Amino acid sequence: MRSIGARLALWYAVAATATLACLFVAGYYLLEGYLIHGLDLLNESEFRQIKAQLGPHYKSMNPEVIDQRIRETTDYASVLFYIDIHGNHEGTIFYSSNLKGQSIPDVKGKRRYDIDWGSIGLLRVGEFILPPYDVILATPETQVDGVMEGYASVCGALLVLMLAMSIAIGFGLSRYALRPVRLIRETASRIGSDNLGERIPVPAVDDEISDLARLLNAMFDRLEASFKNVRRFAADASHELKTPLSLVRLHAEKLLAGGGLGHEQEEEVQSLLEELTRLNGTIEELLFLSRAEARSITLRLGPHDPRTLLAHFNADALVLAEDRGLRYSSVHDGEGLAICEPRWVRRVLLNLLTNAVNASPPGGELRLRSEVAGDVWRVSLEDEGAGVPEAEREHIFDRFVRLQAERSDHLGTGLGLAICRSIIELHHGRIYVEGGTGGRGLRAVFEIPAQPVPPAAIVSAESPEPAMSA
Repeated sequence: MRSIGARLALWYAVAATATLACLFVAGYYLLEGYLIHGLDLLNESEFRQIKAQLGPHYKSMNPEVIDQRIRETTDYASVLFYIDIHGNHEGTIFYSSNLKGQSIPDVKGKRRYDIDWGSIGLLRVGEFILPPYDVILATPETQVDGVMEGYASVCGALLVLMLAMSIAIGFGLSRYALRPVRLIRETASRIGSDNLGERIPVPAVDDEISDLARLLNAMFDRLEASFKNVRRFAADASHELKTPLSLVRLHAEKLLAGGGLGHEQEEEVQSLLEELTRLNGTIEELLFLSRAEARSITLRLGPHDPRTLLAHFNADALVLAEDRGLRYSSVHDGEGLAICEPRWVRRVLLNLLTNAVNASPPGGELRLRSEVAGDVWRVSLEDEGAGVPEAEREHIFDRFVRLQAERSDHLGTGLGLAICRSIIELHHGRIYVEGGTGGRGLRAVFEIPAQPVPPAAIVSAESPEPAMSA
């Protein structure tokens, strides 16, 4: 079992039930011994009554008189006692009528013992000396067996009840005892790069749980300081690089404008300007990611019609797809308004489209599907490229991760998908990738909140945008 609470409850139930079972076993033998001792006392009492009935001069009596006196006393108890009196020389001088002429077996060296005697059953036997006679009294143990069977049945039922109750009590106690651990887990699961300032509440009781909470809080303090240092370094480094890069770009443009460079030198300066432009773009993307992770970017979220957003994007997507020899199609289903800021959503779509174009083989197809269902606007863009192994998909939105593109001449900075994730998270949505149709290609999907359109607006709305293809 993966749950500590379930294991604690099970251990508690097993321990409690096993303890009770041990007590019941001990009680069984104690009760049995007590009942057997009662039978011994009963035999001893019957012997005293026989001795009193014979009187002090029994030695001078003949066997007939002895038999008569004992039988007058014991016939009424023939259901309870089996009596056998014999002497060393005289042989048996008396046996109760319920023995039917048989002698009670004698076990040498024992005065109290149990015998299982044929049809009579189990007997508790006591041997008493009344010189020159041996008096053997036996009492059935049937009642003892009945009591012990009843005791065993009751104990079995109580053990089952104890197991059920101890499991229930164990679960209750484990939930109560592990409540601080659950609180630590819930708080720790909420703490991320965007809210590292939150801390785990420390229980008032000074125990192992409070020590764990303090240890985790100290670890989060160190993580928060490290994240702040990394973000500050990325922001400061990016900001400080912008000025010297601008100066380099300015001097390069002056060289080109001066006209004193040869053809090869102009091409080299032109290549330098292109690299500077690419480097400036990378710096801008790093600055954006730093601000997004620090939650210093505020979006103006509002309700917008997805059809309008996609209409402007589809025009650019068609041009880009045609330029690369690809086909592009788009379809939208559902009625509703997306809660977003259009320019940021457009940036996400363009980044996803750029990756899909670079990954697609010549003549491939790009398929965009948009759907408003309930309170979610879901957009997916699928390509027919080589795809990404499932084990690597969880890292695809990390910084500086580049996809394996069909076209090796289109290598990005590895920040585009990281920016997409930051933008979608600022919209309170989620973004992920999955395998394409038939296991071919890759499908990038993002979901952001939406709201339904009033019925009156649906009636007056334009017909759905037809699928576009190129």
